[in-house]
Amino acid sequence: MTAMDLEQAAAVFAEVRPRLFGIAYRMLGSASEAEDLVQDVWLRWQTTDRSTVTNPAAYLATAITRLAINVMQSARVRRETYIGPWLPEPVDTSADPLLGAERNEALEFAVLLILERLSPTERAAYILREAFDYPYSQIAEIIGSTETATRQLVSRARKRIVAERHNPVTDKEQRELLSAFVTAARSGDLEALEQLLAEDAISYSDGGGVVRASRFPVVGMERVAKYHKAFADRFWERAEVELATANGQAVAILRRDGAAFAVLAVEASADGIEQVMWMMNPAKITAFGN
Repeated sequence: MTAMDLEQAAAVFAEVRPRLFGIAYRMLGSASEAEDLVQDVWLRWQTTDRSTVTNPAAYLATAITRLAINVMQSARVRRETYIGPWLPEPVDTSADPLLGAERNEALEFAVLLILERLSPTERAAYILREAFDYPYSQIAEIIGSTETATRQLVSRARKRIVAERHNPVTDKEQRELLSAFVTAARSGDLEALEQLLAEDAISYSDGGGVVRASRFPVVGMERVAKYHKAFADRFWERAEVELATANGQAVAILRRDGAAFAVLAVEASADGIEQVMWMMNPAKITAFGN
């Protein structure tokens, strides 16, 4: 390969790189694993006979999607042995608002958690259609299926997400509820916490076995409220809180002595806060100054 050939290959790859990362991240819920896959595809692209590739963007999207499907199989095995609840790795969408997507879809934490329960090909079909607006015929080629079957995969995924999200509130309302939750949790105000939470609220804490965190989801309004009241004093000591944006939604970044030690997100409906998600595994929050 000549220097000019490599330069041309790099230019083509650089143009589609944001989309490749966007596909891989949505598939895996892990920025670090997504970056590894992007690098893998770049190495493959260098050694590919590019003269035979008529549509480089489609070729590269196919390559990363198929790799992600394979990685998801092993990722599921790893998550079965993960210590405590597994939550997606938050990404700073203020720096890259769309992560290479035409639509800000399949980025929210609650949606990524639902996608975890889909098959790898179902997840791929949904992401390619809803986040990147690929035609069904092209998605079918990428995942090795028929167009009819692909439409069914996307339809099932849509129905599942609609059924499990309970009519989410607007971005503005979610930010207000998050802010109110931080205030109530920080002060240990049990009554205020109960008023903010939905009856069947769930709190997840992802410490990955590295930091102290509940190893089981806390379920039910009263339990979740009492759980947050119980550790209010020691947990929030010297904590600095900044409202920011991650995965296209409002989050609270908690720092102590300048270092991030938690990223907090909530999923809310008209009934109140349905899910409280504490991302505390240090390896997952480095993008926020850990």
